[in-house]
Amino acid sequence: MGDPITSAVAELIVKDLSKQVNIHSQYAILFESKFEEMKRELNLIRSYLTEATRMKRNDKSLKSTLYKLDELIYEADNVIKDCQIREDYLRMKGNPSCLFPSPREIFFRYNTGKKLTELNKGIVTMHQILRAFVGPITEQSRSDHISSRWTSHVFDQTLIVESSEDTRKIKEWILSHSESLHLVGIVGMGGLGKTTIAQKIYNDRLVNVRFQKKVWVSVSPPYDDLSIMKGILKQLNADDSGTDKRDLLNRIRVALSHKSYLIVMDDVWSIEDGWWYRISRGLPKFIEHNSCIIITSRNEDVVKRMGATESRIHRPRLLDDEESWSLFCKVAFLSTKGKCNTELEEVGREIVRKCHGLPLAIKTTGGMLSSKPQSLGEWTRICENFREKLVSDCVSNISVMASLQLSYDELPSHLKQCILSFSIYPGDHEIEAEHLVRWWVGEGLVRGDDTETATYVAFNYLSELVSRCLVEAVQRSNFDGRVYSCKMPDMVRDMTIRVAEDEMFCNFDRGRLIATVNSRHLGVTKETTFQSLAGNSKLRALLLTTTNSTGFNRKIALAEIKTLRVLDLSCVKLDNIWLLDLWQWITSLMQLAYLNLRDVANLEEIPGSVRKLRGLQILVLRECKELKRLPTSITTLPRLSILDVRGCPSFSCLPQGLSGLSNLKELCGFKIPSSATTEACRLSEVVALNQLRVLQLDITEESKIEEKELAVLKQLQLLRVLSINVGDSENKDIIRKLDNLSPPKHIEELYLKHFLGETAPAWINPISVPQLQYLCIEDSRVLSHMSENFWGDNEGNWKVEGLCLKFLPRLSETWETFQSAMPALKYLEVSHCNSLKNFPCNVECLGYWRMTEEEQENKEEQDVISCHEGNEGEFDYIH
Repeated sequence: MGDPITSAVAELIVKDLSKQVNIHSQYAILFESKFEEMKRELNLIRSYLTEATRMKRNDKSLKSTLYKLDELIYEADNVIKDCQIREDYLRMKGNPSCLFPSPREIFFRYNTGKKLTELNKGIVTMHQILRAFVGPITEQSRSDHISSRWTSHVFDQTLIVESSEDTRKIKEWILSHSESLHLVGIVGMGGLGKTTIAQKIYNDRLVNVRFQKKVWVSVSPPYDDLSIMKGILKQLNADDSGTDKRDLLNRIRVALSHKSYLIVMDDVWSIEDGWWYRISRGLPKFIEHNSCIIITSRNEDVVKRMGATESRIHRPRLLDDEESWSLFCKVAFLSTKGKCNTELEEVGREIVRKCHGLPLAIKTTGGMLSSKPQSLGEWTRICENFREKLVSDCVSNISVMASLQLSYDELPSHLKQCILSFSIYPGDHEIEAEHLVRWWVGEGLVRGDDTETATYVAFNYLSELVSRCLVEAVQRSNFDGRVYSCKMPDMVRDMTIRVAEDEMFCNFDRGRLIATVNSRHLGVTKETTFQSLAGNSKLRALLLTTTNSTGFNRKIALAEIKTLRVLDLSCVKLDNIWLLDLWQWITSLMQLAYLNLRDVANLEEIPGSVRKLRGLQILVLRECKELKRLPTSITTLPRLSILDVRGCPSFSCLPQGLSGLSNLKELCGFKIPSSATTEACRLSEVVALNQLRVLQLDITEESKIEEKELAVLKQLQLLRVLSINVGDSENKDIIRKLDNLSPPKHIEELYLKHFLGETAPAWINPISVPQLQYLCIEDSRVLSHMSENFWGDNEGNWKVEGLCLKFLPRLSETWETFQSAMPALKYLEVSHCNSLKNFPCNVECLGYWRMTEEEQENKEEQDVISCHEGNEGEFDYIH
């Protein structure tokens, strides 16, 4: 490994805790001075933290000190959370100041004050120790230890495994373009061979003939535009003296003027400080020379922001078995010119399989074995202990893990703890994105703000990890790329496990996750034993990963855990579990923020004792087939922000009083009750939920909507996603009223399912929902036409960019009418809509259409021309 690991857990919690102390101190007058003292000390500690974590690798006593600091921070976070939950509860009761405290309140105040006093003493002590260890911190001392990686255009041709098709594709992009300056991106995880591909292109004979000037720039950190410009000038044999950046940039312009040039920007991590904008602005651009820039990066977003289009980004793949074996033999059997000893081939191929097609791992492993005795026994021992050997071997340490470690080190602090969460899942495990982001939100690893919900921010974090090639998107939305499920590449997972273990995020034994007295996060598999949790007071998250059984009873060690914030028991089997014991344990988890009971068989009701979970933010009961009701006490949970009861066929309605959940942002599975159902939450109550961003309505044959309720949704000003599932209801009154619904104007996504009207509701038009970006209509055997209003008029056209039409066999419209009404349309998905005419994709089975980048560019140019023509006409008319 390169530089020691930054303490992501401690750094993130310190920053977050500082914010929370600041927020909470305005309410908790009783503890305000203690909060202020804590915030002051934590802010001082933050200035030492990065340098201290850099030094801890070589100093066991410092490592022990940082571990104690982590413990203090977690404890402080728990106290703050308790205060917040208590404050929210008192405010909901209408008595936040509690002028006449109960004995229980007096005990809480005494206990909290005592804890804060002790914590502040401990934090002050840690500050003094860190200051003594680290000493004065200067920019120089920090920059001396930034992880770096240097590359050049020189490469070993013999270690290339031919990917002629990929090389030919990139060369075609470079040699056949007709732009003044063309950008090509090569994107992928560390060790995938991006630099090798760029080197091969750079040294290609045809490329050498095509370009008059070539420059290779290694942009690995640390870097600055001064050093980059000097490097370019040196390769151009131009004067690189001086420090005036404008003068240096002008020399580059002169050296490249009226020449075709190729520049490789290798290993670009970031453009945040503006270096790329400043340099690219000064590069000469002449259409007759058709110059090119190749960018390699682990971050797809960086490449796109530098100007490379999607159609000009190459993503190297992992090698297949034969390619992997070929590369391995070239390195491991260098002395015999790549010829393998027959006796070693079987075990050698097994070793190569464990490299999972990652070129750097294959080269490193081959290099390691080339220096070992070529004996079957030695290779077998290495095969059996491959992971430990790869991580611990000094040669491997310099290459594979160091390369992947650099990707982690360069992450912003808000992503470091998020990526550690992947370590609890078994290798090659496909993870539902929704489960993952809700864990992050529930534990407090991700927080929202006044403009965006925590869930929205969390999905963006996940997308950023995918963009950085540290996480692989398995399933994602074809429309906007939102990740539905993901997994982590094996080698990245090995690195992540190492960091997670070092940061005490979770505990492992030879790469296998285990439960211990110190566990903070635990993914439960069939092999997990809970006995070793005895005495644990730290566990924050417990999730079922590859099992649907816990064997829970009141006597196991898990029943003694009271510190959980995240509990994911989705798909758990309740066989042989005494339900009363399970609920008694769950409702004792006072800091529980995320409870997932999705698809739990035989779960018929939630007990009234759920009211004890005052810190609960997310409750998922989706697809619980036998669930019949929710208790009224659920309406007293002050922090509840997500309630999901979709796909519960036995569920009749939500309880009255739901309007009291003022913090609710996502409500999925709101079943509109019949008129005969008493004590049910009706649609009219939803108007009080003014924080709602997502609403999914379920309508049945018995549902009753009052005339006065038709305008309720219009008042939800923050609503962005609206889904209406009519459940194949043939009730004509329901169909008529849905046609007269008044939607909120600001919704961006609209889903209409199982609607049995012959014409789409009249309010689905560009005037009523002017901000709509995505429209999905599916599963209607009678819908034959869109309404007259749907097609818009001179007052406005659709802004819709994505359209989905599924299982609408009678819908008879033409592609031309949709295109005319939806000029911004970029994505179309159609399935089993046999009556549609002239569509650009298959309408009988599953068909997709997406506007190409070239079509988008042409359309944008045409829009600009039309806009100018329109303005000129208007100008003439005015005059």
